[in-house]
Amino acid sequence: MSEPLPPAPPRWRNLLPFLGIAAVVGGLAAALAWTAGWLTPSRVTAPRLVDTIENGKPFAGFRRAHARGVCVAGYFEPTPEGAGLSKARVFSQARTPAVGRMSIGGGDPNGPEAMARVRSLALQLDTDDGQQWRLAMNSFPFFAVSTPQAFAEQILASRPDPATGKPDPAKQQAFAQRHPEIANFMAWAQSAPWSSSYASTAYNGVHAFRFTNAAGEARYVRWSFVPQTPFEDFPAEQRQAAEASYLADELAARLARGPVRWTLAVTLAEAGDPIENPSQPWPEERQRVAAGTFVLERAYAEADGDCRDINFDPTLLPDGIAASGDPVLAARSAAYAVSFNRRQREVARQEAP
Repeated sequence: MSEPLPPAPPRWRNLLPFLGIAAVVGGLAAALAWTAGWLTPSRVTAPRLVDTIENGKPFAGFRRAHARGVCVAGYFEPTPEGAGLSKARVFSQARTPAVGRMSIGGGDPNGPEAMARVRSLALQLDTDDGQQWRLAMNSFPFFAVSTPQAFAEQILASRPDPATGKPDPAKQQAFAQRHPEIANFMAWAQSAPWSSSYASTAYNGVHAFRFTNAAGEARYVRWSFVPQTPFEDFPAEQRQAAEASYLADELAARLARGPVRWTLAVTLAEAGDPIENPSQPWPEERQRVAAGTFVLERAYAEADGDCRDINFDPTLLPDGIAASGDPVLAARSAAYAVSFNRRQREVARQEAP
């Protein structure tokens, strides 16, 4: 089945700055490609790649991507329709506790939250049979490119020129021409509306996963957490004037008035939909099923919070949910492990603040 044509992208010169955003998103996902030696005959280790991502400015004890964030806690309640798609226990027990993290893109733990184009929600759901489901979701609806190799190229193309302190536009444009699929992501980064809250942001799993129900019927799906909080626009002048901790502060104030909710919307693939290419959207007319509700009850500092020492590996899945063959999904798993191990060693050596 053919894909619908994406909206015509703006001119390249207007889109080039957004390559840097996409590189932040995908930087760690390239680790597997380098570690496995896919890109060069000489094997390059994942730690060396993380050194490159840090760009000589590591923040000890912090995640190498999405460094600034807060811990969150709540619970998940399924619908009967969710149980019809997957036999995972999370869809059959009445309520599953959740611990998670809300964060912004980028590696700077002091970065201004209001100015971050990418926001993220990571969760760990622990069911009563001892299984876990870990989710790592982002506000963008698809990845910038389709392979770990392309992510690695993107990091190089977005590296600041020592002479100017900014990426070389010629390298960025050459990269974009080699990987035209990035036009979808850059168009999103330029045109998608900014919400004024973590609570009114949608978070997407991006990758395809295989759901299997109790009857053994399997379907590939993608999922999104769709906010039940009404959208409120966040104009540029307000973002620029906001405090660095704006999103965390706004969320805390909102939760003081009551819980915040998202609907788990599961989109069902049909024949011909790209299962292993996270850069390609599925047609808008695909069936979506409301599989449950995530209820966020509290948010608290990460420094000594429950989420600090969790590696939100999106391939840690319960029975009834399986990873697809998406190479970027596998790469994220490998890269997250590198970041996790590094920051845990830093904490143990008391190098972190």
